[in-house]
Amino acid sequence: MEKRINVQFVEPQAYKAMLGLEGYLQTAQLTKTHKHLIKIRASQINGCAFCIDMHTKEALKDGETTQRIFLLNAWRETDLFTEEEKAILALTEEVTLIHQAGVPDSVYQQAEKLFDSHYLAQIIMAIVTINAWNRIAISTRLEVGK
Repeated sequence: MEKRINVQFVEPQAYKAMLGLEGYLQTAQLTKTHKHLIKIRASQINGCAFCIDMHTKEALKDGETTQRIFLLNAWRETDLFTEEEKAILALTEEVTLIHQAGVPDSVYQQAEKLFDSHYLAQIIMAIVTINAWNRIAISTRLEVGK
């Protein structure tokens, strides 16, 4: 693959700003499981091999099961995910694919029913952040495992 720019090196201030968002998420109330599900599912939708590789490894290290990771892209077809996790996955998909139809009221209202406003805001910020990371990794062709 053709080598592309390294944003971290070329624009360190921009990269530092992204790390600021990531740092905020580390202090958020979101559970590790919720963070991992958001990061993996958004990365699957975006086709970001770098992030899928990184975040599945992190999830496994934190106790996520291989079965749930394998079935993540078919989460609606299994009972392996809780009601809260399904709401997070639905919101992750809609925000990631926001250009298609926005975020339907039904998806937002389900999340709003299950989470307080702070937790919901943190979910949205986690989705937005991984989508930004995916776009950096894909556009600069970050290599898996690097």
